[in-house]
Amino acid sequence: MSDRLLDLDESATQTGPKGVINDWRRFKLESMDKESLPPAKRELLRQMSSPGKPKDGDNIAEQNRKMSVQEYEMLKEEDEGCLKKYRKRCMQEMHEKLSIGPRFAGVHELESGDAFLEVIEKEHHSTLVVVHIYKLGLKTCEDLNHCLDCLATEYPTVKFCRINAVSSGASERFSDDVLPTLLVYKAGELIGNFLACTQHLNQEFFATDVEAFLNSYGLLPEKELPCLDDEEENDVE
Repeated sequence: MSDRLLDLDESATQTGPKGVINDWRRFKLESMDKESLPPAKRELLRQMSSPGKPKDGDNIAEQNRKMSVQEYEMLKEEDEGCLKKYRKRCMQEMHEKLSIGPRFAGVHELESGDAFLEVIEKEHHSTLVVVHIYKLGLKTCEDLNHCLDCLATEYPTVKFCRINAVSSGASERFSDDVLPTLLVYKAGELIGNFLACTQHLNQEFFATDVEAFLNSYGLLPEKELPCLDDEEENDVE
């Protein structure tokens, strides 16, 4: 039983400093062209990526000292590209873990009042739902639709929807002077109600203006960081 527990402990993913170091070692080993490496160096990488128990009689402090010297020699080599790839992978994994609930693509067209009620009542409790009530032929509604198309790509955890006022079954409540209307829901509760919302924007407005307007009420979540390519990452550094 003790041997089994030891095997499980050695194979488990560690989240502390040692776990991060070992994860980097494994990533480095997997990323390198092992066939082109000298056998001695290939074996060293293997040992670094899968540290085992010290051999009987070995002094642990001495063994750690020797390994640190070996690693230092390897770290002097050109491995910046591998490190950048590792950072990208870590950031991607972090975003995936922090993203709670479903993800969406594009703006969803609601065809009826029943579809409108369903998306409000049955959506995941952590999902923010933004509904645009519009009317065909109104320029402000068309402009807002274009803006929401852009925001939907930048906020995949937000469910952006739109519904024609006529299709909603409550067209008498949504006359031209209150359109476009933005309704914001979370967990079935109305948390934002903006009639004639474009009156709060300039005559010519863009997706960033709509984003700033919603953020002024604290409605949008934090925007996800894009995955940087090598050139962008160099600029940041």
